[in-house]
Order: sequence, then structure tokens, then C-alpha cells
Amino acid sequence: MSANLRRPAIPAVQTILGLETSCDETAAAVVRRHADGRVEVLSSAVASQIAEHAPYGGVVPEIAARSHVEAIDSIAAEAMRSAGVGYGDLTGVAATAGPGLVGGVMVGLSFGKAVALARGLPLVAVNHLEGHAVSARLGAEVAYPFLLLLVSGGHCQLLSVDGVGLCRRLGSTMDDAAGEAFDKIAKSLGLPYPGGPALEKLAEGGDPERFPLPRSLLGHKGCDFSFSGLKTAAARLAESVTSEADRRDVACAVQAAITRQLAERSDRAMALYAQEHGGRDLRFVVAGGVAANRMVRARLEAVARARGFSFTAPPLAYCTDNAAMIALAGAERLALGLSDTLDTPARPRWPLDAAAALSNPTHTPGRKGAKA
Repeated sequence: MSANLRRPAIPAVQTILGLETSCDETAAAVVRRHADGRVEVLSSAVASQIAEHAPYGGVVPEIAARSHVEAIDSIAAEAMRSAGVGYGDLTGVAATAGPGLVGGVMVGLSFGKAVALARGLPLVAVNHLEGHAVSARLGAEVAYPFLLLLVSGGHCQLLSVDGVGLCRRLGSTMDDAAGEAFDKIAKSLGLPYPGGPALEKLAEGGDPERFPLPRSLLGHKGCDFSFSGLKTAAARLAESVTSEADRRDVACAVQAAITRQLAERSDRAMALYAQEHGGRDLRFVVAGGVAANRMVRARLEAVARARGFSFTAPPLAYCTDNAAMIALAGAERLALGLSDTLDTPARPRWPLDAAAALSNPTHTPGRKGAKA
């Protein structure tokens, strides 16, 4: 695998084409980053694959990869047209290189390599998780360092982020991600794909206390997560209820249980982070698709306020997978003179904290676990 290259004479203003194909959305965006750090999203185009995967109740990797192949050219063209720029106006191209469904990752990365080669532009192979880490900066000025809760369908991690590429893992899921738990339980309740938003809607007006659900890792003192026990218990409970009121209460209980665990672990991480950083200029950022859930966002904002942290979450359009966050991550790397070679591979797994992944892995061969 190729290491980052340093290129001289990097322009002060970066205009970057970003490409994202790590899961079930083909996305392209053009982002402009100014020398003072100000960010403009000139365009953001997304082709959703919800209709293709809905009959299966989840993402089918082969279908996703083929859909990316069919959509990537037109989506990139749409992003460029909406931004009002040509390829000659770009200073670089950034593409997700992992982690994710590797067939899909290869599509966007290959397209990005082709643009970089044809136009003589620097390529930035972006870690999808780093894209989520900077996504809050698309809507607000968030200075480094900050504490990050990355919570999505495939990932659930607490990270101390000191700068570009400087992430230290404080906690991670030991089995399923929070978004995966939302989606799988929603499927058990007979809700349509994607399940997370459907479950949130069903939970409106429900009683979160009616159905008790297990609380994972109660004796665990760290910041790790576990949702598999909750997912199993809720799925069994869903099979036993019949009325709409019962289903609503189950959905509400599930949402409350996931929210509680996210809040409890984040509170622990905030305490540790504040000790390490002296208790001043404390910032808490929540990113990923689950950050769009209103109950989750409100509870985490309350925890942050109680701990003396500022709270920032991306605009709703940038919570789920998008290419604007990939473009921004690429622009930040290019501003430091970092780029990648054209033989950079697509990676199904790519931890942000490589040292922690080696010393304390959350995934071992032969055992299903979180993508990172």
C-alpha cells in the first residue's frame, strides 16, 4: 500500500471533487476550502439505492457495486455542473478508499484515479470515517482538537481527534453498530428499509418504559459499546406483539435504550477527555447517520452541556453518507501537502486509530464485527 506523498506548491484555495461509494449511495460533491479554513459546498449530488435494496431489507453488496458503476459518471457530471466548475478548475480529487463494501469502494476510487490521471491532479484516498469526522465542519467552524462520537450503520466509536489523521480511539462497539441495531430491529417490526428513520417515526408517542430491555456491559468501566444483546431481545419482543400500540412502545423502548447507551458511554469519554485536556475549550462532535435521530441528538447535547462541552453535529444532509465530507477531508489533507499515489488500494477495513486496532482489535478473523 502506498504512503501519503507530499507535493510542493499546493494552492491556498482548494477546489476538490469528492467521491463516495462505500455502501449504498453513489455521491459526488465539489467543495472549496479557503486558506483561512472557510468551507463552501458548491454542490452535493447523491444517487440513492434504496429502491434496489428494499426488497431484501438491507444492502446487497453485489447490487450496490453494480449500481455504483451505472451511476458514478452521471453523478460526478451532475456535481460538476451544479457547482459551475470544469475539471480545469479543480485542484484535486478525493475518493473514499475504505472502509466499506470493497466492490463499491473500488468504483469511486477507480473513477477518482481516472480523473486524477487524465487531468494531472493530486489524488487523496480518504478514509470514510475521517470524512465523517470532519463532516460537522461543513456547517460550522469546529477547531481541533475535539471529542468525536461516530455513530452510523456500520460504525460506533468514540475518538479523540487532535487534527488531520490524528485520531485516538477511546471506545468502540464490541459487536454491532448502533445504526445496525436500529435497522435490524426495525426489520423485525416489519418496518420498511431503511429501518432507522422508520423506527424513529413509529416511536413517536410511545412509552419507553413499558417494555424493559437489557442493558449491556453494566460492569464494564470503559467507553465500549455493545448492541447485540439488545438487538436479540428486541427482535424476540417484536415477534410477540401484535397491536400498533405495542409496536409503537417497542420502537420507543428500543430508541430509548440505544440513546441511553450512547449517552452513558459519551459521558464517560467526556470525563476522560476533560482530564486529559485541562477542562478548557472542550468540544463534542457527533457524526454519522444516527446523528440524524432527534432523540439521540437531544440527549447527547444535554450530556455535553452538563459536562461543559460545546456540541456540534453536521447539518442533516451531511449526517448520512455523502461526498461533501470526503471532499473536505481531501482538501484538509491537500492543504498539508498530502496526497496519494495511483496504486493506492481499496480497503474493506481501515481503522482511524491503527495502533489501537493492532493492540486491542475489535474484529478478529472468523468473527463478525464492526467494519473498522
